[in-house]
Amino acid sequence: MIPLRDNLKSQSTPYVNISIISICVMVFIAQFATADGLMRWAFVPRHLVSPAAWSEYGVGTILLSGITAMFMHGGLLHLLFNMLFLWVFGDNVEDRFGHGRYLVFYLVCGVIASLAHSVVTLFAEVPMVGASGAIAGVMGAYFVMFKYAKIRALVPIFIIFTVVDLPAVLFIGIWFVFQLLSAIGTLGGATGIAFMAHVGGFLAGYLMARPLVRRRRPPPPRVVDLRIE
Repeated sequence: MIPLRDNLKSQSTPYVNISIISICVMVFIAQFATADGLMRWAFVPRHLVSPAAWSEYGVGTILLSGITAMFMHGGLLHLLFNMLFLWVFGDNVEDRFGHGRYLVFYLVCGVIASLAHSVVTLFAEVPMVGASGAIAGVMGAYFVMFKYAKIRALVPIFIIFTVVDLPAVLFIGIWFVFQLLSAIGTLGGATGIAFMAHVGGFLAGYLMARPLVRRRRPPPPRVVDLRIE
């Protein structure tokens, strides 16, 4: 399923969300302009537990790579799908958190996602890049805060994609179950997708958002019409 938009209009301009998307695009362009594709800034789980890596790269650089890797992507489709999901789900979550807290929340979710992937892969040597784990955290928060929203999505029916309006709780729930089953199915095997990072990021976002929802009940967001024009 591919999300196209939701039916909630943000009450404020999502400056942080727009900035993250812009930075990801600029970094992706820079990856093609450098000889090594900026891979020196990718996150390598093995470096977290390797004294040799600590000595060669420095602990600060290794920890920083957990942040820089969130803004890198392995290909154009990887970038486009991640930015589409972030565009659809991020603005309302930023609106509810506030700009500063949303930025911290996003980065923390990304770091937790990378750690989840690292543990499950037993600190593999394969570099990891992408915003998927942080975006999964955004979706976890959206699941808590806006579960009654509607998501317009492209849904495959046999070999044909059709546009369907789905409750957010159903869309995100199906997405999470797929990520969880995929993560379980790839345990102990090589895969090009860090499914456990998605699971870890989602759970981090879900758990961090719940206290915010319990503390205060904000005014309902503006609902927009999802009719096809």
